Amino acid sequence: MEEETFSLPLSQDTFQDLWENVAAPSISTIQTTVSGNECWQDGSLTMALMDMPYDEDLFNLPSELPNKDGANSSCPTVPVTTDHPGEYDFKLRFQKSGTAKSVTSTYSESLNKLYCQLAKTSPLEVLLSREPPLGAMLRATAIYKKTEHVAEVVRRCPHHQNEDSTENRSHLIRMEGSQRAQYFEDPHTKRQSVTVPYEPPQLGSEFTTILLSFMCNSSCMGGMNRRPILAILTLETQEGVVLGRRCFEVRVCACPGRDRKTEEANSTKMQTETKDAKKRKSAPTSDSTTVKKSRTASSAEEDDKEVFTLQIRGRKRYEMIKRINDGLDLLENKTKSKTTYKPEGPVLPSGKRLMHRGEKSDSD
Repeated sequence: MEEETFSLPLSQDTFQDLWENVAAPSISTIQTTVSGNECWQDGSLTMALMDMPYDEDLFNLPSELPNKDGANSSCPTVPVTTDHPGEYDFKLRFQKSGTAKSVTSTYSESLNKLYCQLAKTSPLEVLLSREPPLGAMLRATAIYKKTEHVAEVVRRCPHHQNEDSTENRSHLIRMEGSQRAQYFEDPHTKRQSVTVPYEPPQLGSEFTTILLSFMCNSSCMGGMNRRPILAILTLETQEGVVLGRRCFEVRVCACPGRDRKTEEANSTKMQTETKDAKKRKSAPTSDSTTVKKSRTASSAEEDDKEVFTLQIRGRKRYEMIKRINDGLDLLENKTKSKTTYKPEGPVLPSGKRLMHRGEKSDSD
């Protein structure tokens, strides 16, 4: 059988014209392997692709390619910081440690705050009520706590970044002990996060442990710069759907035990002062005013009865002060006599006293 020859038109036609004008070879001249060793020998099969109409979007790539391993690193502009256990009852638990100066990390339940040292691992226990979907992961993200700073991205300070030679040296949070940890930076918000695949608890255990480390102090200039931060830990599917969320405050310092003890004491003191202020506002003021008035009146009476001795130098000064004292005594006696005098008999409206029969008036 003679082989058919094909030649493309020698013109500057568009790709659409080329698609429509090119001739399809006979199916008998093409051998297609199926399952490794079988060939299509039936001439009734036609080339479906060559009979398809031209489509302009045939060779266009999709606008968004799926991320590697199916991990979705997209992040909202302002992440939510409220706890949400979800249908899997997602919980976090910190190992108990005191406030000794030697501890490298300690957690305060009353403040919901983690205190840890720079680049020291903090064990974190993850508890779920049932097994999550296959491929679930844990994501850790850091944001600033205060409203005026929440739009900024939490990064390491330039000093610690320059000292670090790793690829992810700008990330504040790291997950240690896992070779499958992946670091992401959202292309729109520039927020950074780190993920590790969720591992089910080992035999005889009810929780899974992850190791977090924070690579900058809270006081670093050019970094956090003494601004409080929050760590958000989420349980997500392989496609990035959030199944649960937990949030806690973090302070990276040189002495976690001391700082925790100090801040807990200050918080307790503020709560006590607030309660006392509320009690003072709710207490009745009339009783206290009456008590003050009665105390003032009684003290004034007691002061009038007291006798004082005054030493005076010089005769003239003594005579002058004695006259002042005599005058005050005379004035006090007149005031008392006016208040105690009561006229005999009924008093007329005009102020004159009614005279009895046989009584003479003062004019007589």
